[in-house]
Amino acid sequence: MAIKLRTIALLLPAICTALAAQSIPQPTSASTAATRDTSYIDAQGTAYVTRIVPVPLDLSPEARKSLIRTTPDQAPPESLEHRRAQMDQSAVRANAAWSKLCPNTITDSTLAGVPVRIVTPSNLSSSNHDKVLINLHGGGFNADSGSYSETIPIAGYTGIKVIAVLYRLAPEHPFPAGVDDAVTVYRELLKTYQPSHIVLYGTSAGAVLTAEVAVKLKALGLPMPAALGIFSTLDRFDQEDDSQALYTLQGFAGHLDPPDSGVHDPYYVGSADPKDPVLSPIYADLRGLPPTLFVTSGRDALLSGTANLHRAYLRAGVDARLVLFDALPHAFWYNSNLPESIEANHIMADFMLRQLGK
Repeated sequence: MAIKLRTIALLLPAICTALAAQSIPQPTSASTAATRDTSYIDAQGTAYVTRIVPVPLDLSPEARKSLIRTTPDQAPPESLEHRRAQMDQSAVRANAAWSKLCPNTITDSTLAGVPVRIVTPSNLSSSNHDKVLINLHGGGFNADSGSYSETIPIAGYTGIKVIAVLYRLAPEHPFPAGVDDAVTVYRELLKTYQPSHIVLYGTSAGAVLTAEVAVKLKALGLPMPAALGIFSTLDRFDQEDDSQALYTLQGFAGHLDPPDSGVHDPYYVGSADPKDPVLSPIYADLRGLPPTLFVTSGRDALLSGTANLHRAYLRAGVDARLVLFDALPHAFWYNSNLPESIEANHIMADFMLRQLGK
């Protein structure tokens, strides 16, 4: 009996490990992936669907290749430390890649105590010395994914200096820290530049901040910039939108949790009311905001948020335009290898130049 009990005791850890492994969802493979379309709608309207979605044939070869993702749909959660390290490495690559296409000089500095990155294009002309573009970078409010990718091409294609605000990040510094930093830089630049010679823009978290800062500037009674660029944004934090139930930031690739009814991104929201009109601009009085360009894409997790906020701007009488690229994922314009990315950046730059030329 003692031998049998000892054998069982030795087997228990192995059995527990095997059971635990069985309970962890395994990444979908070619053999387990759906092979046909299915659709069931329950009594509450919740959709249970599978879809076989081919890549559109009119995308560039580079874009089609970029959509072949190997990110597993059951990948483990990424730590913030690892995420920030990955972003830093990506930034080095982005700086090198975009600087080959758009030569520049980059310096790190501060404005009114706020860290900034100043990108001066090699093609800066004397006629543009009195103009400046302010970038609020993306990165999920907790990292910097875009202070190079969002500034270097725009600086190069406009021939205008870009100042990226390196605002404080969550979770260490939740809302409204980033908004306050951006407003501080804007106030400082108003000492040198006319508001009609300033454009404020950003992607993803930076797009959200751009919309938030615009609402804050109005509340403070400060003069508005010439234009806004809101490139893939959330419209609110009290709920998640439809496209967030369909796409990850990589489109169809990677892990996707179903939306819940709680506060979106509590680390950024902090103790704020998720319906605060500065935090969630969909609830703000948007009348009187400057001309605004919205850009998103067909497989963007923030497609709904961008479309919803664009409609809210239109309802408020704002001169707002929306450009949507087919089939591409969130913030695809970061990728310097895609012809569609070059096109998107030119659309953004041309819009800014037209508004600054008025």
